[in-house]
Amino acid sequence: MVLERIQGPADLKALSVDELPQLSAEIRDFIVAAVARTGGHLGSNLGAVELTLALHRVFDSPRDTLLWDTGHQSYVHKIVTGRKDHFDQLRQAGGLSGYPSREESEHDVIENSHASTSLSWAFGLANARVQAGESGHVVAVIGDGALTGGMAYEALNTIGHLQVPVVIVMNDNGRSYDKTVSRLANEVSRVRFSKQYARARRTFDPLLEKVPYASRIADAGLTAVKNAVSDDPALQGFVEALGIRYLGPVDGHDHLSLEQALSVASAQEGPILVHVLTQKGKGYSPAETDREKKLHDTSAFDVATGRGLKAKPRSWTQVFSDAALDVATRHPEVVAMTAAMPGSTGLLPVMARFPDRVIDVGIAEQHMVTSAAGLARGGRVPLLAVYSTFFSRAFDQANLDVGLHNEHVVFAFDRAGITGDDGASHHGILDMSLCLRIPAMTVFAPSSEAELAAMLDTAVTLDGPVSIRFPKGSASQREGVGTGVSARRLREGADLVIVAVGDRVGAALEAADTLAADGIEATVWDPRAIRPVDATMLDDLKGFPLVVTVENGVVNGGAGAFITDRLVELTGVMQAPRVLKLGVPDGYIPHAKPDRILAELGLDAAGVDTAIRKTMGIERT
Repeated sequence: MVLERIQGPADLKALSVDELPQLSAEIRDFIVAAVARTGGHLGSNLGAVELTLALHRVFDSPRDTLLWDTGHQSYVHKIVTGRKDHFDQLRQAGGLSGYPSREESEHDVIENSHASTSLSWAFGLANARVQAGESGHVVAVIGDGALTGGMAYEALNTIGHLQVPVVIVMNDNGRSYDKTVSRLANEVSRVRFSKQYARARRTFDPLLEKVPYASRIADAGLTAVKNAVSDDPALQGFVEALGIRYLGPVDGHDHLSLEQALSVASAQEGPILVHVLTQKGKGYSPAETDREKKLHDTSAFDVATGRGLKAKPRSWTQVFSDAALDVATRHPEVVAMTAAMPGSTGLLPVMARFPDRVIDVGIAEQHMVTSAAGLARGGRVPLLAVYSTFFSRAFDQANLDVGLHNEHVVFAFDRAGITGDDGASHHGILDMSLCLRIPAMTVFAPSSEAELAAMLDTAVTLDGPVSIRFPKGSASQREGVGTGVSARRLREGADLVIVAVGDRVGAALEAADTLAADGIEATVWDPRAIRPVDATMLDDLKGFPLVVTVENGVVNGGAGAFITDRLVELTGVMQAPRVLKLGVPDGYIPHAKPDRILAELGLDAAGVDTAIRKTMGIERT
């Protein structure tokens, strides 16, 4: 096997061109087998095999810096930089990260897996090299989906204006999470399916094969192909207007074409964009035909079929999806919005029923939030479905465009709290703290499937901004449901009171049961709405010697802190009860299964029980 001989980038450079197709096939087989065992990102990595090999053969990492936008496409990069033997622990606790990681390798730079950031990184790194008089290239690999994000355009403008020497590789597979939503991308797609392009390649490729390989690394050939097929395509005109040279389109699965284009790019003094056409899921049929992103980020699956190994219980996302369709049906003023993730956030059924009332803005959370404020001002009720981790990208817009103007925008935060496998950049632990900084916002945290549906039903009828957060995974089933913004008392006891936020209600009730076995009786409240804090609940809290708050989010500035402040306002500092706040501490939390992380943070039932006993000075019997 060729793959067995690859321990680092230098081994790639030693290979003959004829060995590259075999290596590509072996890498694809390896990735499919590895992801089938552990789960992970599949389609994006299968599509980037030849591109990654070409990058490492033409450039000299780590002297040349390779930057991966949305780093879930970096598996091949990890394999050829000495980490192949660690893939049995991919995304497992203490194992290989699913994204680039500086702790793992000197070949990794950007650990943040949020889209549209690599070009700004590239500008900064390349500019620093120029100022320091250092040699070496800076190469940013960015997808067509990431080019729907405004930050990428801001970086392109600065790179072109200052002529910073950056090699930009646009990995164009026509997808982000879903089909790329972009007018520019639509125009670029004309090149992908252009008959001129196909005819030119049929004419050019046989001639290219007859030329000695070393002689093919010349600008003339690629320029001829580009001139034959481009007809000034939208992407070329756009980037060249910004002062960035355009090269392409290049077949992203043709080793020779890729290396030729990248070699030409490496010889340029100013910025250049290499437009590479790839197929997401290349070489594995279930991933090639995946239209619902099931194999974009997948759990373990059967290699033969591409299907999951076990049936998944009903998820919080599915509950939200049903509830969103229900409120959209009953409230024609509701308009759902997504940032390139209609499937992942559960909006596909709403889109199917009401195609004109679901807006996909692409990977542009800032734009989505401010445009939602405009929709609200115009009499609509925008329902924004977004992962919690991506909300922080649009906090300024939520605060000043939605909050300051008191516009009725409903934020639905999926994957709120500890999410697990994707690590530090994907944990949704900031949304509660951020939303509580927006004075006008009603903040909901459902503890069960029924509560999520009830809160969404309430949210679309309120005034001003509203947020609802729910975690990743299977939805909790619990009897009863509250109304409006009122809290619910779920258990009564005289020794202490636990205020459990959202998905921590189950852990709090279980902890209360274990405490009761030793004669310690706890009241448990589900606040439901963190703001406004229920007055009846606050009045009850002031009568206990110990108040314990538990939340699946940052403890500093989170729900517990907010409720405590309202309690002190009610009682005064001297009369306020003792408060123990449990939540996620400051820091960046690595990947592991959510239950394991929550247990390590003391946010499961056992951790809550232990923390209460320690605070009360009571030994376990």
